[in-house]
Amino acid sequence: MAAEDVVWLESETDRRGYERMPVALFGRCLLPNKLEIPCQAINISPGDAAVVAGHAPRVDETVIIYLDQVGRIEGPVTRLFDGGFAIRIDGTPRKREKIATTLEWLRNTDPFDPRDMRRHERLEPQNNNSVLELEDGRSYPINIIDISLSGAAVSLDVRPAIGARVWLSGMKAVVVRHFDEGIALEFTAVQTRAGLGARLAE
Repeated sequence: MAAEDVVWLESETDRRGYERMPVALFGRCLLPNKLEIPCQAINISPGDAAVVAGHAPRVDETVIIYLDQVGRIEGPVTRLFDGGFAIRIDGTPRKREKIATTLEWLRNTDPFDPRDMRRHERLEPQNNNSVLELEDGRSYPINIIDISLSGAAVSLDVRPAIGARVWLSGMKAVVVRHFDEGIALEFTAVQTRAGLGARLAE
């Protein structure tokens, strides 16, 4: 199930008009059993968030998440989906307004441009042609616009949902953004230069 299919619990904040924003924010999640895991927010508003992670807590468990740019958020898990979970963000009105201000700043500065969003240097593959595979088994020929150790921007005609899990040349990734020419992906694990080169040479 894609992140956009999550059934969100409507909060008072959302009823006042806050908009959920697609993002690609990395962070750390502290679970109730004290396990700390890496995670990535793919959708957030001042009232809730969708997070992809390698381990899912139980519904109603309270988790603490430290996100790049946003800082600490916490709240109960409201729903599980394939590859992650959704939480309702608890906090004071001041905290929610602070998150709203941060999201508006992120939107205005557009840090999620597919050519600029990744944490690692962009590389130019010798072969730009590859195949994108979806979870339902469909596959599409694509052109790699640019790629790094942590993600890629690819050109294709279809638009898998934001949050959808896909495979690019065998590398597992999550769709984090749509743009005019195609989609932006974040790999679920940071690649190595040698591994990336070998994958794209296949």
